[in-house]
Amino acid sequence: MSTAYIALGSNLGDSHQYLMDAIEALARLPQTRVVARSRFYRTPPWGLLDQPPFVNAAVQIDTALPAEALLDALLAIERAAGRVRDGERWGPRTLDLDLLYMEGVLLNDARLTLPHPRIAERAFVLLPLHDLAPELVIPGQGRVAELLAAIDHGECEALP
Repeated sequence: MSTAYIALGSNLGDSHQYLMDAIEALARLPQTRVVARSRFYRTPPWGLLDQPPFVNAAVQIDTALPAEALLDALLAIERAAGRVRDGERWGPRTLDLDLLYMEGVLLNDARLTLPHPRIAERAFVLLPLHDLAPELVIPGQGRVAELLAAIDHGECEALP
């Protein structure tokens, strides 16, 4: 079993419910157990700014799935939530699942880069990840707590 961290986000429809449903779907994956879930955060859009705010979270899982199989499962969960990947980057979506880090896996191919190369730039990823693993060291990027301290996250709000 390997520990992995997944970022979740949504800004269309009932975002809270999309995230809850995704967490349940992750828990149903074979050879996988959801260990912990972060708080939910309301965050401003990133990249394409003319869209609704997002609800973001992160989960920690233990899984025996290889990274590529886990990625396929994440994409299937997104599709089940109505996510359409039409080539537009950073646009509105019902559900976005990003594999951030998988213990012991360094990967850079056409489908997947691990650890995720932009963790250190994104408050909407670092805040929930900090809830789960502030001392986690992301290879090539740094310790989560230090990465979070280095960026502006003032527009992000923890939800009740």
